[in-house]
Amino acid sequence: MGDPLISLIIPTYNRAHLIGETLDSIIAQTYNNWECIVIDDISSDYTEKLMEFYCSRDKRIKYFSRPINKKKGPNTCRNFGYELSKGIFINWIDSDDILFPKALEKKILNIGTNDVVISTLHYIDENKKIISQKHQFRSANLIEDYLIGKITFYTFTPLWSRAFLEKQSELFDESISNLDDWDFNLRMLYSKPKMVFLDETLILYRVHNESLSHEIHKMNFEEIKSEVRARKKHVMINLKNKIFNGNSYYKFILGRNKSFLREAFVANSNTKYYLFLNLIFVQLILKEYKGITNSFLALIGYTLVGKGYRFLK
Repeated sequence: MGDPLISLIIPTYNRAHLIGETLDSIIAQTYNNWECIVIDDISSDYTEKLMEFYCSRDKRIKYFSRPINKKKGPNTCRNFGYELSKGIFINWIDSDDILFPKALEKKILNIGTNDVVISTLHYIDENKKIISQKHQFRSANLIEDYLIGKITFYTFTPLWSRAFLEKQSELFDESISNLDDWDFNLRMLYSKPKMVFLDETLILYRVHNESLSHEIHKMNFEEIKSEVRARKKHVMINLKNKIFNGNSYYKFILGRNKSFLREAFVANSNTKYYLFLNLIFVQLILKEYKGITNSFLALIGYTLVGKGYRFLK
């Protein structure tokens, strides 16, 4: 048997100014048996023209547009790319990531008969300057620490065995626009994959001011609602299947929901009632009856006199 085929799947939307550098880093790989499937979420920039150039330059690169009958979003593109892929191993990549030349070679050498190999990364800014932030991706309590954000794999550091992925009932959840990698990786962890960790930097991860994680910090309420839905989804999974000790996770999202609700009050956002109900949901799970009382007092105080934030401490 020769070198196994790796399928690299890249969702993209209006990243013509960045994806070329990603594709250049793929073409430069020392491991040659790969296919790169780019799924365009119907960009309005010059992505299509650029991809014509790259597809003619290297026949291993293939370009498709998301079918118009499929939901818009990167998760749909990731799933569609997977459907088109032929590789024994799968690596989803973002359209602004930069792979080190030996990235695929090192992953293939280390995955063996395991289900996934995960490397570390360097964070870079928009000028490709390395940021001092350290990537945390190892833990003795993988699921619990992944749930509360102490560690992360993102979508692009893991190389997955197709045999493992084919056993999953769902890959990327197309209803989630934020925490999509968090949701995906956790559900994979719940299936107890055989894992290998590489303490070697194999990818540069570009941090953008307009990224979805930054939208949360700017209080983009649509993205906050997406986060709340994603976190609630894993509460429900755990209540049904008892996968992890939920206390630390429930307390974590309790604090997140309180913070979101306070900001919704300040901004007088229509999401305040949605966020209020989700806060009550978590407090009921934790049996925080005093907290439930305080949440109602906060809502009443805000509704009547525009105050009440102190009840959400």
